[in-house]
Amino acid sequence: MDFYEVLEKRRTYRDYSSQEVSDEIVKRVISAAFKAPTNDHLRQLEFIVVRGRENIAKVIDPLAKNMEAFKNLVHEVDESGDKDKMDMFADALPKQQRMLMQSGLLIIPFFRQKTWPLLKPVEQSSLNYFASAWCAVENMLLAATNEGLGTVFHIPVADEVEKIKKIVGAPDEYEFTCLLTMGYPAENAFLPKQKEINVEDRIHMNAW
Repeated sequence: MDFYEVLEKRRTYRDYSSQEVSDEIVKRVISAAFKAPTNDHLRQLEFIVVRGRENIAKVIDPLAKNMEAFKNLVHEVDESGDKDKMDMFADALPKQQRMLMQSGLLIIPFFRQKTWPLLKPVEQSSLNYFASAWCAVENMLLAATNEGLGTVFHIPVADEVEKIKKIVGAPDEYEFTCLLTMGYPAENAFLPKQKEINVEDRIHMNAW
């Protein structure tokens, strides 16, 4: 696909078919992560690929008890009144665990956090490693789109990080950005309405 076509087609899918994603495609998608910019030029990225619903279920077990609290929190704190947003949440929240298992493929992108603790930055630049890691994830999302795949990620909440790191045996100095799944979209996959943005309204020349 043309690059701008890839950008247009990149969407969040939470419903997948049973078609398996080949190891070759997974390798190409992960390779795209190493083309992203990194703050220290070392690209200290590692990836755990989990296949099979039984194996995935073991990894995502810490999510179960947090889901109900998360559902309530979203509805309590939302003040946007945006129908499109709430339609998206209405579809997404009940699928938080199922979507991670349905494709049979889960990728956990790790990065090395060498300086300040991730959740205790002393200044904005303390998040350089974290920012670089998310650049790598975006490359993966676009590469997956180019392969005809849908993607969705779950950003860990509460104690999920430490529990999942222990389950997969990750070193202490490595953190992960999200739980990322990708697969071939189901024929009837729900797609939330995209917000239409007039870019010119968001561009400020020289000052706000």
